Amino acid sequence: MIDKTAWIHVVDGRVLAARSAGKDKFYLPGGKREPGETDAETLIREIREELAVEIVPESIAPAGTFEAQAHGKPAGTLVRTTAYSADYRGTLRASSEIEEIAWLAYADRPRVSLMAQLIFDHLHEAGELE
Repeated sequence: MIDKTAWIHVVDGRVLAARSAGKDKFYLPGGKREPGETDAETLIREIREELAVEIVPESIAPAGTFEAQAHGKPAGTLVRTTAYSADYRGTLRASSEIEEIAWLAYADRPRVSLMAQLIFDHLHEAGELE
């Protein structure tokens, strides 16, 4: 089981997504924790590394836990993502490991990883994603 955190940031019915260099699918920003890190520490570090902004720690709120087949991994390799919403400071920009950032609507669901598809479904059912 791959254990990750993700940032759900929705504005005007679209969610912020990122695509790593050389990858074909978008995902929600975030990543794997380093030894001894809490979810909040992982989220803050990963978002700083990927998008060059600072998550406001006191604004971090749980948004759900999701499990799916890991994109690009052998069948049966699962990923568990604990997602959070949070405010941020700074200007969003793709870092060196990120090739592209985009604001995606529910219609863009085929462009995202299986994990992100589950989160898109959750957001759409909650009326947050157009």
